[in-house]
Amino acid sequence: MNVTTNYIPKLEQVKEAAETLKGVAVLTPLGESLTYSRVFDANILLKREDLQIVRSYKIRGAYNKIRSLSDQEKARGIVCASAGNHAQGVAMSCNRLGIKGTIYMPVPTPKQKISQVKMFGGDQIEIVLEGDTFDDSNKAAITECKRLGKTFVHPFDDEKVIEGQATVGLEILEQAEVPIDYLFVPVGGGGLASGVSSVFRVLSPETKIIGVEPQGAPSMSTSLQHNKNTELGEIEKFVDGAAVQRVGDKTFDICKQFLDDMITVPEGKVCQTILDLYNRDAIVVEPAGALTISALDQYRDEIKGKNVVCVVSGSNNDITRTAEIKERALLYANLKHYFIVRFPQRAGALKEFVAEILGPNDDITHFQYTKKHSRENAPAVVGIELKSEKDLLPLIERMKARHFYGDYLNNKPDLFQFLV
Repeated sequence: MNVTTNYIPKLEQVKEAAETLKGVAVLTPLGESLTYSRVFDANILLKREDLQIVRSYKIRGAYNKIRSLSDQEKARGIVCASAGNHAQGVAMSCNRLGIKGTIYMPVPTPKQKISQVKMFGGDQIEIVLEGDTFDDSNKAAITECKRLGKTFVHPFDDEKVIEGQATVGLEILEQAEVPIDYLFVPVGGGGLASGVSSVFRVLSPETKIIGVEPQGAPSMSTSLQHNKNTELGEIEKFVDGAAVQRVGDKTFDICKQFLDDMITVPEGKVCQTILDLYNRDAIVVEPAGALTISALDQYRDEIKGKNVVCVVSGSNNDITRTAEIKERALLYANLKHYFIVRFPQRAGALKEFVAEILGPNDDITHFQYTKKHSRENAPAVVGIELKSEKDLLPLIERMKARHFYGDYLNNKPDLFQFLV
């Protein structure tokens, strides 16, 4: 591929950023995951950026950028847009440096992230909720910034931000006691991936660097396929820390040169990883923080016996999302199914369904029914959780044999969206 960028972070600039960040960003641990090392028969190391003070790596780029501003720029104040993690980094930076900041966030941003931004920023920041996606907020923030003559702090497409994020790569190589064969890095706008890959290409060029993004927001994958930065029309917003419609121009050009592969992971797989990390290792991560570990299945053969680093990017998860995370994980595993069930309007019909249609390990988790006297069979929407995906076809066969079957909803997105 032809490289069009005029900017690639230099090692000296990244080391300067590391000095700037001393006492601000935590030196996060790089440690072996016994669980995933056994699962993949490899030495899986986790770079725990979820343990930063703001619970994500974003403090690195934000502080490095804001600290570099002139006195005049600081006096005018700064503006940024963020789905949450960059906002927390900017808020903490403004608070530490005594700079006024206005932070634009999408309206659907989890309340937990909004509360954290307020906590880290104190009276130095103002929050404005605008639009449905990061890109909506970003456009509003840029307009406001130009109107008031303030400095815009981009979450990823900025040289000082990229250099700050690149310090993650510097730390990994300083901490690693073995040569790193594979590095998996999450990709949203590309700031972390471009920074870290730039460092590795100088200090560890033999390492294979794999970018990972959510399947529902494949902005970097699409851009690399088209060989130009491409804006997506619609995206799945669930992995909010890595769901952008368009990656940065600088980050795209750098990633185009330095990433060895760019892959996507289904959101349901991400949800299963979140649950596994909590249940097995008591590690709490946000969806974006689970991306790299979720991608290991796709490289199972290649990483066997190798030294592998996964960057765990953040842990700003809202506990109110737990039910949705579990639901998505079950759907991905083919263990949760929704049906329209047609119940005969006679006494004992529900009892018959439970006793003779459901399997011994099947569980009803959703039931919505309205009785209509003018019909022989009244429809109900029923959600059923299975213990094994092999139980699905026998269940459908029993429903059809006894004339309970109405329709299967999982593969009907126009209807299914009202249930999940």
